[in-house]
Amino acid sequence: SNSTSSYPATTTSSSSSSSAPPKQVAVTWKPYMIDPGTNPTGEEFEAYNQRRWGGSGWTRDLKTQGRKIGATFQNWKWWPHTLKAHQLVLYSQDKGVDSHTSNAAIFHALYEDGVNVSLVEELVKIGVHDLGLGEECEEELKMYLEQDYGAEEVKREIERGRRRYDISGVPFFIVEREGGGGGRPYGFSGAQSSSTFCRIFEELYAEE
Repeated sequence: SNSTSSYPATTTSSSSSSSAPPKQVAVTWKPYMIDPGTNPTGEEFEAYNQRRWGGSGWTRDLKTQGRKIGATFQNWKWWPHTLKAHQLVLYSQDKGVDSHTSNAAIFHALYEDGVNVSLVEELVKIGVHDLGLGEECEEELKMYLEQDYGAEEVKREIERGRRRYDISGVPFFIVEREGGGGGRPYGFSGAQSSSTFCRIFEELYAEE
């Protein structure tokens, strides 16, 4: 099987050729922080964009493309500081929730529900209810986030991505054989069509 590591990005859909035999692809999300200097409690979306780029016009194409695949960005109110969200992903993995599921829940809360995912109380709600961790984990998760457990591990993983793959922005994708065997991994940045992934998967399968 092959594995794809995705450094946080808007969800994209992919499909495989109906003529190709079924293959297994595992997707693992890795942490990345676009702007660690964001206010730790998050910033209002338009105010942040105005301050940093002079406006939010750069998101128009993103939203247009997103609507084609069901990512409407209908309630994007906040520009979050994402460290604690990454900590939630790490905590949830230890509880058996895969990183794809955790990121999907966080993205939906941020972009569609207008939730400020910088805040501990909001992340606890996502973990307990959306990720199904249950109320028995509520206090433990709250303490984990408030005390910044896992924060250093998240930062180390971000730095590892920078050093190994020269990652300086997202989305960034790495496609390789599971376990890293079978030659150099494919690394590429920017939103990609499903055909790009299918082509790379087919090349890897052909090497088997």
